[in-house]
Amino acid sequence: MTFDVAGDAYDRFMGRYSKPLAARFADLLEVAAGQRALDVGCGPGALTQPLVARLGADRVAGIDPSAPFVEACRSRFPGVDVQQGAAESLPWDDASFDVTGACLVVHFMTDPVGGLSEMKRVTREGGWVGATVWDLAGSRAPMAPLWTAFAEVAPEQPDETDFQGGSRESLRSILEGAALRDVEVTELAVTVTHPTFEEWWQPYLHGVGPAGEAVASLDPDRRQRVEQALRRHLGDGPFDLTAVAWAGRGRA
Repeated sequence: MTFDVAGDAYDRFMGRYSKPLAARFADLLEVAAGQRALDVGCGPGALTQPLVARLGADRVAGIDPSAPFVEACRSRFPGVDVQQGAAESLPWDDASFDVTGACLVVHFMTDPVGGLSEMKRVTREGGWVGATVWDLAGSRAPMAPLWTAFAEVAPEQPDETDFQGGSRESLRSILEGAALRDVEVTELAVTVTHPTFEEWWQPYLHGVGPAGEAVASLDPDRRQRVEQALRRHLGDGPFDLTAVAWAGRGRA
């Protein structure tokens, strides 16, 4: 799974949910003035934004494997040390940060336990290391309506239900597997108002993430049938959608 798309495309697709989630995640990690923080899988900067607001750009670093996302994050947050790379091999020394977070990233890591172990390595002893993943197993992610429509129209298409970290038990297992201490996992919910069906639906047509790739894989007839099923379920708008993420933290 790659995210070789422009930062703005990702924002229209997921940023409307990830930005309010990231602000709450920063609270969970107890980000406070004077700390140094690392955003792993920073994307265009959903979590980077509250980190910079609380700490200042010179005390924040980020990393992402997607070149367009790295470019977008650097452009949006001058002064932040944004690197291109993977969570499983972080280019910072041991104990470089006071807090390290990965917002909506664990389920795309090649080796989640390895990625969280690296996050622990670069965090000072006692600092929080945390991660969030949508409740994929419980069908409470922002994409849940889409997968419901796929189950009706294209049931052979695999969904995200079994992605790593997408349940309380799975996320806890990853955090504990990385040898973090005092691990706890809680729910974080965000509600987004969509003014029209089109505003909700259009970002799914640009191939972003597993959901966008699934839509792109459909022939025109079945894509239209998926859209019709979604319109029946969601209506013309406005409508509210609430998404719930599992948020876990543990001490390095």
